Amino acid sequence: MTIDAHPIEQTVGMEHYVSETEGIGGVLRTEPDDFHVTELEAFSIAPFSAEPGGYPEIVLRVTLRSWDTNDFARRLSNALSMSRERVSWAGTKDKHAVTTQLFTVSKADPDEIDALDIDGATIEVLGRAGRPLSFGDLYGNRFSIRVRDAETSSPVPQTTTELAAFAGDESEIDTSEPVTVGVPNYFGHQRFGSYRPITHEVGLRIVRDDWRGAVLSYVGSPSESEPERTRSAREFVDAQAERETPDWNAALDRMPGHLRYERSMLHRLLEDGATTDEDFRHALESVPSNLQRLFVNAAQSYIFNRILSERLSKGLPFDRPIAGDVCCFADRDAPDGLYAPDDHRLQQVTEKRVQTMERHCKRGRAFVTAPLVGTETELADGAQGEIERAILSELEIEPPDFSLPGNFDSTGTRRAILVRTDLTVDPDELRFAFSLPSGSYATVLLREYLKTGPLEL
Repeated sequence: MTIDAHPIEQTVGMEHYVSETEGIGGVLRTEPDDFHVTELEAFSIAPFSAEPGGYPEIVLRVTLRSWDTNDFARRLSNALSMSRERVSWAGTKDKHAVTTQLFTVSKADPDEIDALDIDGATIEVLGRAGRPLSFGDLYGNRFSIRVRDAETSSPVPQTTTELAAFAGDESEIDTSEPVTVGVPNYFGHQRFGSYRPITHEVGLRIVRDDWRGAVLSYVGSPSESEPERTRSAREFVDAQAERETPDWNAALDRMPGHLRYERSMLHRLLEDGATTDEDFRHALESVPSNLQRLFVNAAQSYIFNRILSERLSKGLPFDRPIAGDVCCFADRDAPDGLYAPDDHRLQQVTEKRVQTMERHCKRGRAFVTAPLVGTETELADGAQGEIERAILSELEIEPPDFSLPGNFDSTGTRRAILVRTDLTVDPDELRFAFSLPSGSYATVLLREYLKTGPLEL
């Protein structure tokens, strides 16, 4: 039996909860100290004595309070009078939190950095590196998260027991000790836009070669959660899109200044005339390259979530494989206590190998996967393959459709369907402590306890 998720979560493919116990309610991130995130670092750091020519990057460990990662990078580069492009990091963190993470700064003076005084930031200069940090240069993140204003705490032990069973441990659980729990490795609602989950819709239209629809989904499509002025501007865009000769100039005049990506697209439509599919593709290409990639990544994430929800509804296991599944092995370099998959080491599970792979999964040495669909995706066989093909057929998408121009192109990969972690809960403060591999979402675990709307997460 599964419990239906919140309606907003269902729109991004997260259709169910695993646990059947009632939620505790409450909210996250009332105060920055309620949400601590610390990177589990995976980056080689050389001493300051290393030759600057071969090691031009200065490595920093920075603790930020209430800072958006991109905003801090801009503030840091401004303080050092350099281009923002010379500042790099491995993972974007929550703004309403206290976060500790690595940054690299190219060709900077470590003494100048050490002398900086930036409000809300503690900067430790660690050493040098031969290259800048890239996204994914971390094993994962360690979390310490407090829930405030909960209606009750009594369901916590039972929910923990249910999540331990989902991870494969159905023995009696002592919740006063760390417990290994598991949840579906959903992409959290943040992936799609917390207040206006539209990013995947843009991506799905791109993959279907509907460039006009992709632009209008992003610039139009008002949400009830937005301010009235923003809703009105998007409604005007939708209305213009119905006209034979849309007035994109008037739409630009109405679009609020802080919506700079929407305004960039409208500017490009005005410049190009907006008469062909290529014009609308150029409008999408007016936004930063990382956002272009995010559109398609969000579409892949939505498909992945749908596949997991369907596997869950069919009662198929997440902690062990069935015939036809594709498994990946664990990352052998990950820190102790972190259940981190390595999606480059894959194994097709034939009938003859089911029991062997079951043992590997039970010991945390392997994980069942599902596809983040791209041009090189090979779908699973058996019942899992039927799910993957049915979801793609419903969405009218095939792997070759991801052969796209420029930053929109994606070869795809596979991702573990179960995320495990050793969880500790302080019952008095309702503080949850756990670690997750890179790319997994803390809110996907905590939603099982709160069972509230995603905006409370």
